[in-house]
Amino acid sequence: MKKLVSIKINEKDYQVSQGTTILDACKQAGIEILTLCYLKGIAEEGSCGMCVVEVKKAKTLQRACITEVGEGMEIFTDTPTVIDARRMNLELALAHHPLDCMTCDRDGDCTLQDLAYQFGIKKSEFLDEKEAFEISKETSWDTNPFIQFDPQKCILCRRCIGACENQAIVEAISIAMRGHKSEVSTPFTLPLEETTCQFCGECVQACPVGALIEKPRVGKGKIFNLTPTDTVCAYCGVGCNLQLYNDKNNNLIMAKGIENPLVNNGRTCVKGRFGYEYANSEERLTTPLIRENGKLREASWDEAIQYTAKKLKEIKEKYGSDAIGVLGSSRCTNEDNYVVQKFARAVIGTNNVDNCARLCHSSTVTGLGKALGAGAATNSLDDIKDADVMFIIGSNMTETHPVIAQMVKEHQRKNGAKIIVCDPRNTDIAKEANLFLQHTPGTDVALLNGIMNVIIQEDLLDKDFIEAHTEGFEEFKKVVEKYDFDTVSKITSVDKTLIKKAAEMYGSAKNATIFYTMGITQHSTGTDNVLSVANLALITGNLGRDGTGINPLRGQANVQGACDLGALPNVYPGYQKVVDPKVKEKFEKAWSAKLSENVGIPVSEFGDKALEGKMKAVYIMGENPMMTEPDITHAKKGFEKLEFLAVQDIFLSETAEIADVVFPAASAYEKSGTFTSTERRVQLLRPAKRKPENTKCDWEIIGEVATAMGYNMQFKSSAEIADEIASLTPSYAGIHHYRLEKQGLQWPCISDDHPGTKFLHKDGHFKRANGKGLISPVEYKPAKELPDKEYPLILTTGRILFHYHSGNESRRVKVLDAFVPRNYVEVNPIDAEKLNIKDNEMVKISTRRGSIKVNTRISDRPKQGLVFISFHFKEAAANVLTNPALDPVAKIPEYKVCACKIEKIQNIRRKKV
Repeated sequence: MKKLVSIKINEKDYQVSQGTTILDACKQAGIEILTLCYLKGIAEEGSCGMCVVEVKKAKTLQRACITEVGEGMEIFTDTPTVIDARRMNLELALAHHPLDCMTCDRDGDCTLQDLAYQFGIKKSEFLDEKEAFEISKETSWDTNPFIQFDPQKCILCRRCIGACENQAIVEAISIAMRGHKSEVSTPFTLPLEETTCQFCGECVQACPVGALIEKPRVGKGKIFNLTPTDTVCAYCGVGCNLQLYNDKNNNLIMAKGIENPLVNNGRTCVKGRFGYEYANSEERLTTPLIRENGKLREASWDEAIQYTAKKLKEIKEKYGSDAIGVLGSSRCTNEDNYVVQKFARAVIGTNNVDNCARLCHSSTVTGLGKALGAGAATNSLDDIKDADVMFIIGSNMTETHPVIAQMVKEHQRKNGAKIIVCDPRNTDIAKEANLFLQHTPGTDVALLNGIMNVIIQEDLLDKDFIEAHTEGFEEFKKVVEKYDFDTVSKITSVDKTLIKKAAEMYGSAKNATIFYTMGITQHSTGTDNVLSVANLALITGNLGRDGTGINPLRGQANVQGACDLGALPNVYPGYQKVVDPKVKEKFEKAWSAKLSENVGIPVSEFGDKALEGKMKAVYIMGENPMMTEPDITHAKKGFEKLEFLAVQDIFLSETAEIADVVFPAASAYEKSGTFTSTERRVQLLRPAKRKPENTKCDWEIIGEVATAMGYNMQFKSSAEIADEIASLTPSYAGIHHYRLEKQGLQWPCISDDHPGTKFLHKDGHFKRANGKGLISPVEYKPAKELPDKEYPLILTTGRILFHYHSGNESRRVKVLDAFVPRNYVEVNPIDAEKLNIKDNEMVKISTRRGSIKVNTRISDRPKQGLVFISFHFKEAAANVLTNPALDPVAKIPEYKVCACKIEKIQNIRRKKV
């Protein structure tokens, strides 16, 4: 605890902690100190002089934001000298600032304007009218579609630079020139898109004037004509808190990050900042559609509901309940997913219900479930600050989870924490790492076994933890001992010294945490990969306390919640097993329905089961398997063979295009409900705009279909659904909407007065039956398809920063699609030279399943022999190429490894992406 010092503020006595700034001391005393350039933890340089105060015996006025209190200090905040100095500093800030508030988009949302109003300044006595009103010159910001910079309005407060340096952690901008020529600029005045900028817009949010503004917002409304709503970002699983602004025409105009210190603390990524626009799209579905004579036609809600109910009942009666499959969605709320799995089980009578987590993190559920008893992230984002080492494997987090990457990099830079990255691509986070191991795709088990062998050999184990809280170590040790340096280096192509350093860095850390994403999970050995990750944490005792743990980062806003709420074929909500008679009886009683005792079919097998004639109908809520399934040519044949396909979505997706019935649904930004983030945090969504006329919430649509089939499932609100979830799901028992109004809750939350759980497995108490963590012996198994003479390269797929999932949303955001309008393939320079391929050349990529044409991007990111393609683009769909081989346990496809070849296409060139 810090020592207290006694001070006086305006002749009143106070005690504050030593090291407190005058600004914070005054704030604690309830005394307002004006600021313009200051943002706590972001910009603390004291350049504007608006916060000056008098301090007794000080020779000059002191800047309250950077001056610490001292014992006996006497402070005066409102003397004539102070007021005059603040006024003078404000006049100087206004000296070159155009007085165009009437036409400025920041009118009403401008700190400088507020201060000028407070001091009654109409026009600065130092105003340089020629400079203030000259036409703005071209800047290095002009060519990007995201951010507009007007240097005339800039007051050189440096808040944007602080936000870029201390929040975004990219340092894309700084002050150029000196004296009165000083200006905010990129290095060497490069276009912003040629710098390290990720267009997160944190500089815009930090700007106190109209110098920086979001381009899509320009001319669309001033702040006092917009309606703000606090909600949760609908993209990745970080769960960023957003404030969305809606105009009088029911269009979303702007997004800001909310300063929730437990989640994003004001940060956003480019999709969070600009990606709301899809909700405004003119391509939104606004009426039900029914296929007639091979074409989709408009229909009434009643006709579409009754037709769907009739077809599902007919198929159920003719072929049985298990001839029908149901898909929940990680883009839909917990309440939507609870209702859709209840529909599958209580109305259809099948456990054939799944969601797209099957394709991204099902191996997390199986692997961590087996090892620890809970298939979820063990720790909180807030724990990052307590880690000494951050071990990142199979995660391109700077693109897939940018806000978490910012937290990781901030902790490294400010506190000296170490970063280890293991990845086949030299990603942005790899470039920041203290140690980078660039292994061959599909060799994660061998690499991890090699690291753990060193930890054992050098006695970096936590023997007490292993003895008290785990089982299986001796059998595990026998396997790992076989993975010596030579063996592992040969398999992985990683230098022996790097393996040793990684083991020593992780093994010697007091607190070490692990992050992974689909570079670990999307393999035919995905479950084994996750078990190996769990082994690493278990043998070093890095579980059950702050700053440790295993953190699988979820790729969509509600991947965690969709699984938690039972949109899986083997468990009811809360991971209660469908094969457990007592659990089955509990849900039968609650739902007044006879339930199936058979484990259902995963979505990764829907297409094959349809081709075999075993699946006759599929009902899909908010998923797009015609873009996300591997080998989509084959998968599409299966879905087209179905007797009936119903889809509810916000757009006519690639899957909706082949459906028999399409229902128009509300988007996430038009819903009430909850998302569960990657850290198990359940947060409240609030509708930021009205849903388009004639659309409905997903749970309403399903309820109406169920009712038409003879099962009354009409809820009055999403809050009512959440209450039913709480009554049947032990880990969500204390989670109700009214408890989430101010702050989210992390499950398990076992009662209405429970505060939630910051981290799992406290004191080594695991969720398995015997309370111990399981250390599993895991052998390396090669990927199912490796390069050969015909297909000499490895193809791996994934996401990029500027797009999302199947592109259903992000391709309809104008600025995102304008910035990256088409797909590309990353090729290593050595491979490009061998193939005589130039940058931006159109090439043909082929695997045993098909071919696509795409432009090249010659890059040192992929290692030699590896190429990378994103899966967001219909025009060059990566999943035409991918291997449908499945992990035998998790049934997740092997998206991350397959053999491919590249062929030149002569005389075809396109504009560079």
